[in-house]
Amino acid sequence: MLELKHVYTRYGKVECLKGISLQINRGEIVALLGANGAGKTTVLKTISGLIHPATGEVLLDGKSIVAKTPEEIVRLGIAHVPEGRKIFQRLNVLENLELGAFVRNDTHEIQKDLEQIFSIFPLLKRRLKQKAGTLSGGEQQMLAIGRGLMSRPSILLLDEPSLGLAPILVSSIFKMIDQVHQQGKTILLVEQNARMALKIASRAYVLEIGQIAMEGRAEDLQDNPVVQDAYLGGG
Repeated sequence: MLELKHVYTRYGKVECLKGISLQINRGEIVALLGANGAGKTTVLKTISGLIHPATGEVLLDGKSIVAKTPEEIVRLGIAHVPEGRKIFQRLNVLENLELGAFVRNDTHEIQKDLEQIFSIFPLLKRRLKQKAGTLSGGEQQMLAIGRGLMSRPSILLLDEPSLGLAPILVSSIFKMIDQVHQQGKTILLVEQNARMALKIASRAYVLEIGQIAMEGRAEDLQDNPVVQDAYLGGG
């Protein structure tokens, strides 16, 4: 469904991605793991058109999207929920969600999608008129994911959804991500909490200094001693 082929991405003269190749099949949750600075966020920005690769291909259903704008990529079915949530703090919850549907004009279907989001995140329905900036960190993350879903994507890119959240909220957010997946969404999940990510993912890639260092089934990587030592706090 989504494939990167030998992608090199640069910030100025600094090479951040060094020929990475990966693929996400329809219906999967694929985790992308790695330390700070490994290039995980750059992978998502390259897919969503915020950065264009210097060389290499990004393919959606076999067709190149490297020359597309971010808006065109959203219209093609890829939604990016960025690190740090990036909600519109002065707008209320409903306005944030409605902005997620900016590429759509099917009003009736938008309302149906709102109700589906409220079934996953019922707290958002109780906060509809509340300013987004007054929500807790966990509530803001729910809103950011809900806003991403409002474009009705076929693939959801999630960048560090557990970042800055209390442990009890992390568990809740991952349960909700699993619910989103069960409703038919394909997900590429960037996450430093490798233990939680590998619990819900079917496959994973480990990124080190802009290169794929390891890949495989999530359960195999959980048992891998190198992954355990580097990302899971030992065996």
